[in-house]
Amino acid sequence: MRMPRIGITCYPDQGGSGVVATELGLHLARHGCEVHFITSSLPFRLRAYGDNIFFHKVEMPEYPVFKNSPYTLSLATAMQDVALKCKLDILHVHYAIPHAAAAFLAREMMKPRDLKIITTLHGTDITLVGKEPSFFPMTQFLIKASDAVTAVSNFLKSETERVFGVGENIKVIPNFVDPRIFKPAVDKELKESLAPDQEKIILHASNFREVKNLPAVINVFEKVCQTHKARLVLVGDGPEAKAVQARVQEIGLRPLVSFLGQVDQLEKVLPVADFLLLPSLHESFGLVALEAMACSVVPVITNVGGASEFINDGLNGFLRAPDDVQGMAQVITRLIDDENGRQMIAEEARRDAVMDFGASCVMRQYLELYETII
Repeated sequence: MRMPRIGITCYPDQGGSGVVATELGLHLARHGCEVHFITSSLPFRLRAYGDNIFFHKVEMPEYPVFKNSPYTLSLATAMQDVALKCKLDILHVHYAIPHAAAAFLAREMMKPRDLKIITTLHGTDITLVGKEPSFFPMTQFLIKASDAVTAVSNFLKSETERVFGVGENIKVIPNFVDPRIFKPAVDKELKESLAPDQEKIILHASNFREVKNLPAVINVFEKVCQTHKARLVLVGDGPEAKAVQARVQEIGLRPLVSFLGQVDQLEKVLPVADFLLLPSLHESFGLVALEAMACSVVPVITNVGGASEFINDGLNGFLRAPDDVQGMAQVITRLIDDENGRQMIAEEARRDAVMDFGASCVMRQYLELYETII
């Protein structure tokens, strides 16, 4: 049987859904699939074209009659055009709104030719966006209309069933990490520049949205600094960035905080950290925590969502409530004082991430799903 031709659509920025979709496409191409990214701009982890990888930019024309460019319609047209010209078998869309809607329209335009739709749910498309009254019936319809639906965690599958009353056939395929890329290879020069006095480094990486709970990150760091030497490294950008910068300046910790902005090669930065701090209000999975674990970085992450499916509290990381600033600070300060204990947990984190969530085993699940629906 020939390998399938797959169209992938995702948000191309630094959010977890775009990262997973891009990494998935890269790995599928290595397995022999022909992969076509159909997005508004080049996904930020798609650094270079490789064998079997193609990029199709969605053009968004502007007309005076439209207050905003009708992206969903432009995307549907692009999907149908690519599917016809490149003989796609599957449109694999990441994030239900608006990508699954565009895929549905493209499939309707393709009839009678058979084009399959797989929708992968990543979290806020269900827990936030999909709950909006104006989107709820559309999200529910698109889940039912897809040929297959996957979710990145059991938590997200359960939430989909609870909120929308559908989803019993959703297949859970977790996020994954490539241990050849994310590994404990420390850039000593970078580490020295971020922590010149050999302080412990606490790192937070996100898209700086409200759900990422940036105030808690700053509050935890402030508590740690009251008794221990540490540095905070913030990776990413987004709507909360200016407020975070102002807060850090206000409490007098600006000299101890590095704002790196969006980083294309997170695998270069993660290994220099000692702790990853992710106190989100909820995380359907928490991909950056898994990537940190593969780099032998101890994760301290929210207990709301799906993180408990790969973090065993106290053994390969720590789970705390999003508002438990004291508890998160205590974990970090205790391990700053116990370097051997921190290293043991870091090694366990790496081992579990690689063995249970390595890219190769997750790829097999996707390939089996593609073969089944085709």
